[in-house]
Amino acid sequence: MEWSDSWRGAFRIELRAEAVNLAWHGWPVLPGTYPAGDRWAGRDGVEDSGPVPVHRDWRERVGTRADQVATWWAGRSYSILLATGHGVDAIEVDAELGRRAAVALRATGIPVPIVATPDGRWTFLVASGGGLVADPGVRHRAEGEYVPLPPSPAQHGVVHWRVKPQICAWQLPHVSVVRDALLSAPSYDLVAADRS
Repeated sequence: MEWSDSWRGAFRIELRAEAVNLAWHGWPVLPGTYPAGDRWAGRDGVEDSGPVPVHRDWRERVGTRADQVATWWAGRSYSILLATGHGVDAIEVDAELGRRAAVALRATGIPVPIVATPDGRWTFLVASGGGLVADPGVRHRAEGEYVPLPPSPAQHGVVHWRVKPQICAWQLPHVSVVRDALLSAPSYDLVAADRS
């Protein structure tokens, strides 16, 4: 994506504001590498196909206070990464299943924060812990993993909210809520593996 310097500066400020807001609500956010043309910049000697933590000791930095998070983004452009397994887990599915599960959740009246990526992945954010389903199309990201959060840039667009965390008053549901929505999503046959 080609951006002017003024637009890039405004976007950096937006990323910083969102990272601080997420940290202020207790979400474990970390700075991630940032796209630079057809590669990801921000960590010495590392080129990846997507954002990775900028700090090699990112696991020790989980739970950093909002004021420290603000300093990470001061003057630098970073993606926003959520370290899963520390109060927040992520259930990642393809866009088709994600849409059907979102409809099922809407029908029950239970809001769940949902993130969508330009490459067609939907991520449902839930409270850490519990089991999910045994299916190769569903990935439960827990401790030791991370996911990008809005408004992080991607190679072909921007990560965005389908359902913002404010809609559920920053209260995350148990993983079983999303599991049940996935199981009830029409035209998808999942085998439940409730380990909670």
